[in-house]
Amino acid sequence: MHSLGSTLPRRGLNARQLETVGRLLDAGLALLEDSPYEDLTLRLIAAGANVSPATAYTYFSSKDHLFASLFWRQVAQTPEPELSGDAGERLRQTVRYIADVVGESPTVTEAATKSLLAADPDVGRIRVEIGTHWYGLFKAALGDDVDPAVLRALTFTFSGALLEAGMGVIAYDDLFDQLDAAVAVIARGNV
Repeated sequence: MHSLGSTLPRRGLNARQLETVGRLLDAGLALLEDSPYEDLTLRLIAAGANVSPATAYTYFSSKDHLFASLFWRQVAQTPEPELSGDAGERLRQTVRYIADVVGESPTVTEAATKSLLAADPDVGRIRVEIGTHWYGLFKAALGDDVDPAVLRALTFTFSGALLEAGMGVIAYDDLFDQLDAAVAVIARGNV
């Protein structure tokens, strides 16, 4: 499991600071459930968390940074799957796991889709964290000898699926079936 702290502008936060970050993320989630992403600002989220805007900006450089962090928290706090069977079965279990994590909260995923495209350097670090996490999951499923190009293709496929789900092209209920079919094509001859 990964640490949300690695995506924040500063490391080594004390317990009170981590609690403030958690309140900001929770307030962002609560507001997102009631308001469109476009209507939300870091100031509104700060008010929802009962902190000053200056405090919010201490931890998050932008609304996009906060919502990307919220998605990363969802990804990082979900226990990784216990894998069994041959490489094909382990890959399918991994696909199911990621599809479930992405589909767990469509509201968060839709906001994250917009936020993860931002040019904000803090968001860029989160994109790398998520991609590295997925790459590691695929490597764990397929083993150390897997061709890195296969791992990159799988990661690329999941990034595209996240984008399509966030844009409403793929329904979250169909995400696993769509990903499972795409991964089967990539895995053909490689697993």
